[in-house]
Amino acid sequence: MKVEKLKVNFKTLEEFKKFKEYGIQELSMLEDLEANMIEDKSDSPFYGIYFGDKLAARMSLYKVSAKYDRYFYPTQDYLELWKLEVLPHYQNKGFGKALVEFAKGLGLPIKTNPKVKSSVFWEKMGFTSVEYNMERDLGENPLVWYPEGVELQSN
Repeated sequence: MKVEKLKVNFKTLEEFKKFKEYGIQELSMLEDLEANMIEDKSDSPFYGIYFGDKLAARMSLYKVSAKYDRYFYPTQDYLELWKLEVLPHYQNKGFGKALVEFAKGLGLPIKTNPKVKSSVFWEKMGFTSVEYNMERDLGENPLVWYPEGVELQSN
C-alpha cells in the first residue's frame, strides 16, 4: 500500500464526495478540501491510499509548532492527525494502519482525537491517553504517540 499526498484539486474533491456518501459526515474532509482549493502545487495536508483508481482511505495531517505544544516533553513540533477515514468496503484490510505508520515515519510525536468506537484501533497503533490535568480546547480527549526519546508532558 502506497500512501500519497493528495492534491488539492477537483479530482480529489470528487473522490472526497464518495466518503460523504457513506454517511460519515462528522468525519468528512470535503469542507476542508473546498476551503483549501487552489492549485495542484499547493502544500496539501491530505494523504490517502488508492486501491486501483479509487481513493480507499484518507487522513489530514497538520504540523503544529512547538509554541502550541501542551502534550509532549520537551516541548516540540508535533503532528496532528485528523479525520482518518477508510471506506467501509476497505476496512479491516490495513489501510488505516498504513496511513498511521506513514505519519509515524515522519519522526515527530503525533496527537489525535479518536472518533466514536475507534479507541481500540488507536491503542493497537501504540497511542496512549493523555490523562493528566490540563486545559483542553473544546473538551477533547486526545491520544498521543511519541517516538523513542520523547515523553508525555506531566504537570
